[in-house]
Amino acid sequence: MCNNECDATTEELAHPSELMFDFEGRNPTTFWQSSSWKKYPKPLEVNITLSWNKTIELTDDIVLTFESGRPEQMLLEKSLDYGKTWIPYQFYATDCLDAFTMDPKTVNELTQRTLLDIICTEDYSRGYVWKYDKTVRFEIKDRFALFAGLQLYNMASLYGQLDTTRNLRDFFTVTDLRIRLLKPATGSTVVDENNLSRYFYAISDIKVQGRCKCNLHSNSCVFDKDKGKLGCECEHNTTGPDCGRCKRHYHGRPWSVGSYLPIPKGTANICAIAAQHCRIRCYSQPNTER
Repeated sequence: MCNNECDATTEELAHPSELMFDFEGRNPTTFWQSSSWKKYPKPLEVNITLSWNKTIELTDDIVLTFESGRPEQMLLEKSLDYGKTWIPYQFYATDCLDAFTMDPKTVNELTQRTLLDIICTEDYSRGYVWKYDKTVRFEIKDRFALFAGLQLYNMASLYGQLDTTRNLRDFFTVTDLRIRLLKPATGSTVVDENNLSRYFYAISDIKVQGRCKCNLHSNSCVFDKDKGKLGCECEHNTTGPDCGRCKRHYHGRPWSVGSYLPIPKGTANICAIAAQHCRIRCYSQPNTER
């Protein structure tokens, strides 16, 4: 059982990071908790990094559930190169202009032309009463809806855009995510310096839904225990971590990403055996026809 008292040296009172990813079920809520803001006015900043050691395509909203009040300032970042470089995904603040010199905006204000814009939203940072407002989201489905419609009925339109627009595909692709907690919930414009132990971060759940990026050349992704990472089970004579190249001797035509279209089966874009290798292999095999 978890409560608001935190002591990392005592098992019953510890709130380690793995509690952000455990299954809650019907048991009392468990959560990770940071240290308190004892060094105020020095900022209480915490980074939480999620790494898959594999390219992932996001398919649904990223959802963080806080048990401490939602942070007043937060930044979600992504990496496409396994954490070597980071780029902003979305800013969160009670006052975007003051915190990040950005005008506040919601995902509902985005259009097809501005979908890739990095915005700062105030929707998830207001309200200290965490009993009712616990979640912070990065809205994937609302962005999908700009092409597929509010109920996501017109997926052919979305898939057509993903097929033809690499920047759009890359926007929903990550190898790593980083949650930068920059200012905890205070519930006021003034910090109570006589009660700094009340200011901290606590997260009970982080939900990220996605699939392995296999360039549409695989139907499955498995965990390789020997290598300690996820990998695509490549088809269509492709190979590589993301099925991103043709197998040896299968360069009869250049490698190409598979296509979602036409719906529902798509197009495989199979790597073809090279003509020279085919001649050698064909001539070297005995004729068994009768």
